[in-house]
This record gives sequence, structure tokens and C-alpha cells, in this order.
Amino acid sequence: MNFLWLYGLVLALAAAVYLGRKHARQRRHVAALTDAQAAGLAEPVSLHPVVDPLRCIGSGSCAQACPEQALGVVAGKAVLVNGAACIGHGACLAACPVDAIRLVFGTERRGVDIPQVSPQFETNIPGLFIAGELGGMGLIRKAAEQGRQAMDAIRRRPRGAHDLDVVIVGCGPAGLSAGLSALEHRLAFRLIEQEESLGGAVYHYPRQKIAMTAPVKLALVGQVRFGEVAKEQLLAFWDGIVRKTGLPIQFHEQMVGVAPAGDGFVVHTSRGSYRTRSVLLALGRRGTPRKLGVPGEALAKVVYRLVDPEQYRGQAVLVVGGGDSAIEAAVALAGQPGTRVDLSYRSQAFARVKPRNRAELDRLRDDGRITVRLGSQVLGIDERSVQVNGPDGQTEVPNDAVIVCAGGELPTPLLQAMGISFETKFGTA
Repeated sequence: MNFLWLYGLVLALAAAVYLGRKHARQRRHVAALTDAQAAGLAEPVSLHPVVDPLRCIGSGSCAQACPEQALGVVAGKAVLVNGAACIGHGACLAACPVDAIRLVFGTERRGVDIPQVSPQFETNIPGLFIAGELGGMGLIRKAAEQGRQAMDAIRRRPRGAHDLDVVIVGCGPAGLSAGLSALEHRLAFRLIEQEESLGGAVYHYPRQKIAMTAPVKLALVGQVRFGEVAKEQLLAFWDGIVRKTGLPIQFHEQMVGVAPAGDGFVVHTSRGSYRTRSVLLALGRRGTPRKLGVPGEALAKVVYRLVDPEQYRGQAVLVVGGGDSAIEAAVALAGQPGTRVDLSYRSQAFARVKPRNRAELDRLRDDGRITVRLGSQVLGIDERSVQVNGPDGQTEVPNDAVIVCAGGELPTPLLQAMGISFETKFGTA
């Protein structure tokens, strides 16, 4: 009897600990949802999960699998507690034990424009294909598969009198996979990328961000069996593939337009033009970095994202922007010894930023480590200074580097000008 009593006590204590932790997690998730709603961050901006409450058993597997902590369990059901943090990699979908999650684009209030493509990923314009994130597929495995399948359709189209079989625009997962497939089938092709590195949207993930959660098949490589892998590991792996296969990539080359030419196209880029039978657009949805349009912006000291804060140690840096990326960049820079940080934002107040970022910015501003210039605008950039116009008039600020975090210009208008048809998704796959 004593043994049974002791056994029951142990079970009761274990149940109490489990329930206590469960309630604590739920309180955290409710607080996260409340904070996100108050900060205007509840609305997802990309591919994101929708949970079927009738199927969901509240196991919390999806929340545990989400590196961004975008999901939580509230009232016994999984919910998106921080929509703005979701990047759509689908780890939650794979983790759900009862298939209660589907990934969708847009919401009832905010639609997302997605190009219309055939099962072969061809648009309404014959010979013009779209694969990957631009076509609405944020999952790395599926984006890579789309690139490979699109190239299977493209290689069956005769080149005719054109110089190239295909021009591939973008070197994220879809573009990289398509390029490897084109290389395998010995096609005449160009693979261009406007950035200085491959990876597409993955390249812009924060450090150690979990980037892929499922195996992927690549031409010339075969099945790549990654489970959960950090961004840095995945980029290093892709870079090794490029070196091993000799895949030619034209970096720092931006597509500026595509024009019909007989039974093919002329692709105009920042470096020239290509006559090609087919075009595969494997662009990201983040678009081209939005520029300031001021004198001096072409200087080498002006960049459009922060890669390594340590490289700015001891320098005077101006960060331009009012979103989370700008604030996070300013905070990271302020942590470097001897770095002077100015943050310029054209509005009078920050909106749609994470409470944690706002609190850290306020702390560093109060400590004098970041100078916040609200209601200001950059007028010009020189080698050793920047001209900033603010509420108190024009000011010349000593400066060694400028980091512009003003978002991106989506390629949708350019694609619509080509005649590509779109459909607007309101919370549908």
C-alpha cells in the first residue's frame, strides 16, 4: 500500500509540474499575442500557417518547432501569436502530428498578389516561367523542386535562332536548382543575381535562423538530406555546390526588363542584353532595396543591410529607416566599441515595431549611445558626412557609413508591365 501511495504521489507531482509549465507557456503566448496586436505586428506579411481548430489537439509541437516563436497555444489551440515574425519556412507544418496546419498567402483583410502559372510554372506568356518565392512558394524544398521542374519544361523548347536557351533571373533556391538543371542538360544559359551572394531571401535571414527542414533534390547533386539547418550552414553548402559543379553565376547584375522578340525574348539587365528562347524568373518577393535618391548614394560606403556590425567598430554610422530591421541594425551597431550611431526616420514616431526593439532603442537613446532623428530626411551624402534635414533645420552629421533599411520595391509592377497575369490571394493556398 505504501508503494502505491508513493507511486500516486509521484504521478500527482509530475502532473502538477506538467500543468504548471503548460499554463506558464500559455500565459507567455497570450502575452506575445497581446503585444503583437498592440504593436500592429499580428498581421503576417508572407506565406504563413492557418490552424484548423477542429483538428488541432493543442500539443504545442508547431510552437516548439518554430524558431521565430510566431506560433503559440492559446485556449488549448495553436494560433499565430506574432504574424510579422513568420517567414513561411513551414517547420510548423512538418511538426504538426494531426495535419491541422496549412500554409496560405494573404489574409481576409490583406491580399497578396501571386502570378498565375501552369503546372509547368509557365505564365500566361508562352516561354516566360516563374518559380520559387515570387510565385508564392517560400518553402526551400518546394522552391528548389519548382526550379528543377520548370527547367525540365524549358529544355524541351527548341532554342531556334536565339543565342540562349534560357535566362534565369535570381539565385535563391529556385534559381540555383534551375541553374544546376540547365548545367546538367547542357543548355546555353545565363544565371544572373542582383545581389553579391547566392541564397535569395535566405541570405537575408538573421544569423543562425533555421532555414530548411526537409530534404531537397538537386540536379548534379542528388538528394540533399538536411533536417533543421541554420542559414550559415545552408549558404556554405550551396556555395560548395557552386564551386564543385562550376555553376556560372553573374552577380551584381539586375534585370531591368524583358521584351518579346519573335518567338523568344530580349532580357535587358544592368550590364547589357540577352537574346533567349525562354526566361525563368526566380526572384524573391522582398524586391530591390528601396533607395533614397539623393546625391552621393552611389558612394561605396552606402549599403542596404547590415551584415556584420563589427566591421563598423569605431566608425560614425547613419542608419536610415523606421522598421524593425533599421532599429535592430542601430542596436547592433551601438554594441560595438567606439561606434557612433545616428538613426534617421522620416516620420514623427515609430510604428509596427516589436516592443522589445522599441524598449532597447529607448534604453540606448537614453544612455546616449544612439541619436534618434525623428521627422528627418537625408538630403545628401559626402565622403565624411551626411546632410540631414529635420525639425530643427539642416544638419551636417560626421559619417563613415550609411545603412539604408527602407524596405524593397516589389517586382510586381515590372512583371505586370510585361503582361504577366496575377491573382490576389486572401488567406488561400
